[in-house]
Amino acid sequence: MPIFGPQLSRPANLTNLLLPALKSKPGEVALVSGSQAWTWRELQGDINALALGLITMGLGKGDRVASLMPNCGEILIFYLACLKVGLVVVPLNYRYTTPEIDYALEKSAAVSLIIGVERSGDVRASRFIGKLKKGYLSFGGTLGNAPSFEGLINNKGQSAKFSTSAVNDPAFLFFTSGSTGKPKGVAHSLLSFGAIVASFVAALKLTQDDIVLPGGSIAHVGSLLTALAALSVGAKTLIPHSFDGEEILSILRRGRPTILVMVPALFIAMERNPKARREDFTSLRVCFTGGDKFPVNIAKEFTHKTGHVIQEGYGLTEAPGCLFNRSLSPDNAGSVGTVAPGYAVSLRDEQGREVAPNIDGNLWLSGTPVMAGYWQNPRANREAFSDGWFDTGDVMRVDSEGYFWFRGRKKQIIVHDGSNLSPQEVEEAVMAHPAVDLAGVIGIHDDAHGENVWAYITLKKNAPKPCANEVIRCAKERVGYKAPEVIEILDEMPINPTGKIDRAALKKLAETQLAHDKNK
Repeated sequence: MPIFGPQLSRPANLTNLLLPALKSKPGEVALVSGSQAWTWRELQGDINALALGLITMGLGKGDRVASLMPNCGEILIFYLACLKVGLVVVPLNYRYTTPEIDYALEKSAAVSLIIGVERSGDVRASRFIGKLKKGYLSFGGTLGNAPSFEGLINNKGQSAKFSTSAVNDPAFLFFTSGSTGKPKGVAHSLLSFGAIVASFVAALKLTQDDIVLPGGSIAHVGSLLTALAALSVGAKTLIPHSFDGEEILSILRRGRPTILVMVPALFIAMERNPKARREDFTSLRVCFTGGDKFPVNIAKEFTHKTGHVIQEGYGLTEAPGCLFNRSLSPDNAGSVGTVAPGYAVSLRDEQGREVAPNIDGNLWLSGTPVMAGYWQNPRANREAFSDGWFDTGDVMRVDSEGYFWFRGRKKQIIVHDGSNLSPQEVEEAVMAHPAVDLAGVIGIHDDAHGENVWAYITLKKNAPKPCANEVIRCAKERVGYKAPEVIEILDEMPINPTGKIDRAALKKLAETQLAHDKNK
């Protein structure tokens, strides 16, 4: 039988998200970004002014509008203004290259774009930006004759009647990270994303007394839902301009957040920062991570240093925040948790039959928070959905208490001598070596064994360089035959735009090395 999370009372109202706080504490601080702060009243005023400005640009309900902005409070103002007008927001990662920008603009059929002035070179290099039907909008200064964010937002005092949106109208169009192929457009409606926000509020038990720090890019679904969840309950939200350990530590000391949400790579970088002190973390009640597997050994290091347990969750762009680990028990360390509010989960074998507890199965999801579908991609929708259930492409195991354990992505599973190996399990075993900082594990084709296991590693600062056999022996002690046959040491681990280890880049490194060795 499927496993159901708690029921949701109602989705968040994304077109009037600030309404509860506007009624109860309009003059208190709502949003802080760098040296700038907005009260709830000021924040709503900027949203309304920008929404009116977007209408004057000729933008209307259903138009796709892309965003290429640095991380700051204004990005939330832009998103909420777009939703108020009935526009569809297309968040673009600020690390996108010009070809990636063009790909997203073409696939989404965006009619306009807001772009940071420091990316002016992309305006010249792009095949699409100069041809956008409704033009583009600059942020942080001026770009030629284009209207600016700052100019539109200063037109306060005017009023307009905004069109009413239906709950099934599209709200966001995200692009997947493309780790297993070309990025797909993921469409979320006002209903699905409102349910995602409400589910996160319930999972973290957010209240207006919380202070929330989403420690990643607001263009990414995880940090965006964290920020919107905070604003929806009247909690102060702190937005970092960058994601290095120095700025996050500075915000922890100055802003004293109660909730910290970051991807594993950022938690690891902060934990390894020699300037981080235990007292920096005393205001926190939740340290939440997702987006990639958090190594258990580093989670223990984090707890020892900070006094806080890392609480893991699981989600994907198509269904964010669907599992959440509320337990602080060591017995559940490493689990991605139980089913979040509003979701239903089913683990199935390759024939579509549900599996018993403690057996690996393919993860299927259902519920209001699941995406509306892949944008204009009927084939992908047919492959991903069956009778209202979404196939995540991930392999999980659930124990008798309802806690889920991530086993790997089906497309990343390594098949060695007929056995399925999880890269994340092998990575944890490799990272148990005291000199290893990060590990990325991939499968490389082999005629005899199907795939051989390769591990790319980076070393901790000032750690003595281990020999490959020493690292392999350490892994074998923990995972036996699953241990890697090859260890390669890198100066820096490739990380994709969403903060995950870029296994596609590691595959290319291995292929290049094999080709070089073959030509010797």
